[in-house]
Amino acid sequence: MSHPLIPQIIKFATPIAKSLGLELVGAVFHTNQHPPVLRLDIRNLHQDTGLDDCERMSHAIEESLDAANIISEPYLLEISSPGISKFLDNDRDFIAFKGFNVIVNTSEPYKGKNQWTGQLVGRDLTAIYINQKGRQLTIPRSLTMTVELQEGNSRI
Repeated sequence: MSHPLIPQIIKFATPIAKSLGLELVGAVFHTNQHPPVLRLDIRNLHQDTGLDDCERMSHAIEESLDAANIISEPYLLEISSPGISKFLDNDRDFIAFKGFNVIVNTSEPYKGKNQWTGQLVGRDLTAIYINQKGRQLTIPRSLTMTVELQEGNSRI
């Protein structure tokens, strides 16, 4: 369960992130720590998220968040990247993880199965393409629920 201030913090921080070319992808307020820690997760919309992005967001939001007095008690502010999601959901992910092992889950059986594993070849508007032991399999996007990186993955 998230802290009751999180929706207000997200509403406040989202336009600040956007003005920097960033996306606010999450916020957590750890009140069980002393002092409490507010962590904002950001993603750069145009390139890999780096330390510069975290620093820019920190400087941009720090004073204005304090001035807004949303959090009345002393707290630590952490800005970080959410890391790599195991689910692929945009063109950038499908390009970056080409050649990695993935699991494709379908909403209904396709060729008798709801789950397919193989090396990611790519995707287009109609299908997800994976390689299974040298054979390319085409899975319709209309049936695809999720495409996720397989645990212990490495590019081959």
